[in-house]
Order: sequence, then structure tokens, then C-alpha cells
Amino acid sequence: MNDTPGRNSPGTSPSDEPRPAVPEESAPTDGTPGPDEAARSSRWAPQQPPGGQWSTPAAGPPPPGRPPRQRAHSGGQGPGGAGQSPGGAGQGGGWGPRGGWAATPAAPQPGVIPLRPLAVGELIEGTLHTVRRNWRPVLGISLTLALGTQAAATVVAGLWFRDVAALDPADAEDAEALLRNIGENLGGTSAAWFLSLLGSIVATALLTVIVSRAVLGRTTSVGEAWRSARPQLARMCGLMVMLPLLIAAVFTVGTGPGLLLSYSGSSGLEPPGLALTLLGGLAAAVAGTWLWIRYCLAAPALMLEKQGVLASMRRSAKLVRGAWWRVFGVQLLAMVLTFTISMIAQIPVSIVEAIFGDAGTSGQVGWTELVIAGIGAVISSTITFPLTASMTALLYMDQRIRRESLDVELARAAEA
Repeated sequence: MNDTPGRNSPGTSPSDEPRPAVPEESAPTDGTPGPDEAARSSRWAPQQPPGGQWSTPAAGPPPPGRPPRQRAHSGGQGPGGAGQSPGGAGQGGGWGPRGGWAATPAAPQPGVIPLRPLAVGELIEGTLHTVRRNWRPVLGISLTLALGTQAAATVVAGLWFRDVAALDPADAEDAEALLRNIGENLGGTSAAWFLSLLGSIVATALLTVIVSRAVLGRTTSVGEAWRSARPQLARMCGLMVMLPLLIAAVFTVGTGPGLLLSYSGSSGLEPPGLALTLLGGLAAAVAGTWLWIRYCLAAPALMLEKQGVLASMRRSAKLVRGAWWRVFGVQLLAMVLTFTISMIAQIPVSIVEAIFGDAGTSGQVGWTELVIAGIGAVISSTITFPLTASMTALLYMDQRIRRESLDVELARAAEA
């Protein structure tokens, strides 16, 4: 074999003539190469392979009795390097057991999301996959609940607002008439809102169960979702009523002093009271937003961990702690998407309402207008219910994956 620098020549020497043996030099005891050895390693062999036939030898196991050769690599892409996560689920690759470059295995994905920390785009993609793969139970639940609650809300609104007169523009400056009209309209609006809230509670409970099983790659029927969610519905109602009341209490405390100061005088709305009301409302909006994000994961925690109302609120606060801005961004994006889709769905309904609405000169709302508006609300709720519930449930799982390694438990459950 020829003595080429760094590698052996492939094949045999073209000449079989024996060459004179070169006496071996004894190696220095300190491990440093001697001058003759350095000179010998820098010489080219007399016989070289023909041009164009030089190839890289295939990687293979080391010869017997010889330790495996360590290859140097740059960028820290080996085990524990920057391109590979400790759990082996990151991107990139590393050196394999035989010295070759091996790609890092991807995270398992038995269902609608990969079992690893998710990006915002993957949360949206997982939401759409959930709706697409389970469209029959998802749309069936959403349409049934939206249709039932909106029909009841339309009847209540029609009976309530039939005897409520519109505010006369001439009495707009009269504080007493203004407050009376607001109170009369607020009663019917609150009743309709409460009925819609009931539908939203049941839809959120059932859809959360469907999403949790879609993550494992399983499909769920409406009956299975109902049987799983039914024991927690009472607690879910308590949670979904407590959170709006908590935020309403914050706004009452924030704007109450300004309103009292505004109407304490005989001349109606006073400038100092108005300024205090605006400042209090701004502070209440900030505090209410903070509370909304802090407890936004309480619903999936209550449904999937079978906890009580207060325990689920504490659980949500723990999962959101340290990631408030990220959770706020995801929830704000979800709200913008659902609002945009809802407005798009309402465009044809608004056109029909403008053409066939029967609101007369008295300003009272007619049944035709209420029915058309109810149809638009049904279409909007049918679309937005699954998106909101799925996004919140996936965000809850993502926070648990980041904090508690839930992906390991989900992978085991998917394999079982």
C-alpha cells in the first residue's frame, strides 16, 4: 500500500515489484514525533492512483483492536450541542454511533399538534386541524347550542323591547331620562346575554373534551363528549359566571367614584367627575385585562383536571405566571381572528336586515329585524365557538408542556 498523507490509496499498486524495506525508527518516549517521522509523513508515495478515480472511502466499523476514530465537528451540533435539545426532540442533527451524520428525530405527533412547545402559528394550525378532523361533532355541538340559545334570546328580546320606547333626542341631555332608558335596555340585553352565556358554557365544556382527545389522535362523538363533560358542568357555570362578575366589580370600583361625583351636583355631568370617570375606567380596563389573562386557562384546567372553581383559577394563575405577555398575545390574536370571521359572516345578514327590517319611526325593534339578527348571531357563534375553545385548550396544553413536560405523558397515553 502507498504511504499517502492522511488516507490510503484504493486498490493495489500497479507494480508488484518489492521495494526495499525502510528501517523503523524508535518513537520518542515523550510522545512527540521525531524529525525523521515528520519528514516521512510529509512525503508523497512514488505510486499514485490515476486521475479522476480518487474517492472517499465508505464509513465502516473500525478494525479489530483499534478504537473508533473521533471526528471533530463545528457548531456544537453533537450531543448536548446547540442544534439538539437534551431530550432529542429539537431540530438539527448529530454524529451517529458509526461516525456518520444522523438527523435528530422529530417530536411525535399522534394528533393535531406535535408534542413539544408550540409556536403561535402551530396553535392556529392545530385549532384548524381539530375543527377539520372532528367537523361533525364540533359543528353539530356549536350549531345546536347556538340555535337553541339564540332562539330563546330572540324571544326574550322581542318581548322585552316591545314595551321599551326609544330615547327621544330632545331628552338626550336629561340625565334622569338617559339613565332610565339605559336601565330598561340593560335588562333585556342582560337576559339575552345570560342565555348566550349558557350556550357558551356548554359548548366550551364539550369542545374542550374533543380537543383534548384530538391531541392524542382520537375522535370523539357528541355522546362521549357529553358523558365526559356532564359532571363538571355545574362547576363550569360557576366559573364562567364568576369571572365576568369579577371584572364587572373591577369596573364598578374604577368608575363608581367618578360617576358619583359627576351626578352629585344639580347641573348634571361635571367636568371633574368626567375626568375621574375616564381615569378610573382606564385603570379598570388595565386591571380587568390582567385578570382576564390570569384566569383565561381556568376553564380547560377545570374540565381536564377535574378541579373546583377556585382550584382551577389558582391553576390558571400558576400556568400563566411568567408568560403573561405571550398568553395575552395569543388570546388577543384569537379574539381578532374570531371577530374578523364574525364580521365577515355578518355582512350578508346585515344587508338582508337593512332591506327587510321593519323598524318604524317609533324606533322600536320589530320581530323581523330581531329574527334576522338572530340568524346572523347563530352563524357567527357556530364558527367562533370551536375556534375560541380549541385555541384556549391548546394554549393550556402548551403551557403545561413548557412547564410540566406534559408531552411525555401525552406520548405515553397515545402509545397505550
